[in-house]
Amino acid sequence: MTVPVHPERPRVAVPCGCVLGEGPIWDGRRGTLLWVDIDGQALWSWRPDGPQAATARPLPEKAGFVVLTPDPDVVLLGLASGVARLRLSGGEPELVLRPEPDEPGNRLNDGAAAPDGSLLFGSLNDRPGDGRPTGRFHHWSRTGAVRFGVEAAVTNGPCIDPVRGVLYASNTSDGIVYRHALRPDGSPGPAEELLRFRPGDGHPDGMAVDQEGHLWICHFGGGRITRFTPDGVPVLIVPMPTGQVTKLAFGGPDLRTAYVTTAARGRDRETDPLAGHLFSFAPGLAGLPALPCTMAEP
Repeated sequence: MTVPVHPERPRVAVPCGCVLGEGPIWDGRRGTLLWVDIDGQALWSWRPDGPQAATARPLPEKAGFVVLTPDPDVVLLGLASGVARLRLSGGEPELVLRPEPDEPGNRLNDGAAAPDGSLLFGSLNDRPGDGRPTGRFHHWSRTGAVRFGVEAAVTNGPCIDPVRGVLYASNTSDGIVYRHALRPDGSPGPAEELLRFRPGDGHPDGMAVDQEGHLWICHFGGGRITRFTPDGVPVLIVPMPTGQVTKLAFGGPDLRTAYVTTAARGRDRETDPLAGHLFSFAPGLAGLPALPCTMAEP
């Protein structure tokens, strides 16, 4: 089947040049987009309608994700050592959960809050040259932190469709995207294979769900984003002007702007000058608002 191509070419929104940009999230309360540069150990912040340029706040460790909380001044970070609270107005990250003390070579990679305020996140094997599947998925709720799903060298997602009660997650290293039904208590059910990337597609990286329940997946090494139906059928391709596409988030006051992070790790700046920048485009429909995590409230 021929998959339609989006007519709009994504443009550079912030020329940030991140080494490994990841985890964009829109905070509608502050009109602000947040994202991380994992290898650059920084938390980025930008108001599209504000007078100031985007700013990067140094972090003491690699951070794989940033998640909102009920307090607009507090976020959760997925650091290499665990989940930490960070006050945006100042101070150092405060570790609140160390999920993998038995795997010091792992780091946290991607995460999202669930409708009940719990936190879903994954880890990856961060040992150079070691491809063992030591990465795991975790669900942190009021009953504790529990592992779920598959193990992989690199995990990505989770991403939640709260309307259909579905969680999506991926084994990035093996190119497989899974679907989990959410149980009544909010915990993920067993992993069900949804789709596999083909050779030449790159690897499934960050994901987002739109208002119609379709899944948008970034192709790391594939230079594009694909929109899939809830059953895993591709229905739209968005070509990107750089190859390492990491994650997208719907933002803006009406959630009708897609913001996309990319990576410059290992890229030649002469041949790929846009690598690592933040991009934006109009997807033609709205996304879902980011949910706050209530697990680390003082």
